[in-house]
Amino acid sequence: MLPSVVLEELSFARRIADYADSLGVHHSPVMSRVTSDHLGAVLADAILQAGVSYRTVVRMRVERIHLQFPEAATLPGLITLIEQQRAGDFLLWNHPIKMSRFVLLTYFLATQNISTTVELKLWLNRDNARERLLGLHGIGPKTYDYLCCLVGIDCIAVDRHVRTFANEAGVLISDYDRLKSVVSYAADLLGMARRDFDAWIWQTISARTVNDRQLSLI
Repeated sequence: MLPSVVLEELSFARRIADYADSLGVHHSPVMSRVTSDHLGAVLADAILQAGVSYRTVVRMRVERIHLQFPEAATLPGLITLIEQQRAGDFLLWNHPIKMSRFVLLTYFLATQNISTTVELKLWLNRDNARERLLGLHGIGPKTYDYLCCLVGIDCIAVDRHVRTFANEAGVLISDYDRLKSVVSYAADLLGMARRDFDAWIWQTISARTVNDRQLSLI
């Protein structure tokens, strides 16, 4: 017999899957989160995304990095740029907290002999990778999972959109890892890749937010 906690999580997962189905998840185009072979852009994306609008703040910065900083596609090139005191220009960011997290993460990955996104993906799949990243100041479970998504690992990164969606489905779970587990099971029940379900939730909730803002201006 399955432990009661697993049965409860499966019940919650079914509730989320049914809610997604009612919103037409199987009939909606899903724009999967694009993977990148530009390591500097991936790290910038992961660090900048917390607590800001992705559409208006992060996306343009990541696109700019791809266009203007090809030398930072590998870690040695990114470190050279940092050592030239150009991190602020690279991120187009002045606030010291995210700047320091970006530099900290960059130098940490150097100690792990990671130079490319392919090597980062392999490293993130190691058993102790999550624990080691969470040991860095300012790096939480969402950043780890988001990094995984950016390099093509199939997982859910629990953000405010995922929490909003789960709440709407009647699933009120505050614990990060437990909600991640439930939403992951929901994706499995729907027969979707987890990172695709994550992307669909983000598109659904963010599009609604944009529409609400537009209506408020009418």
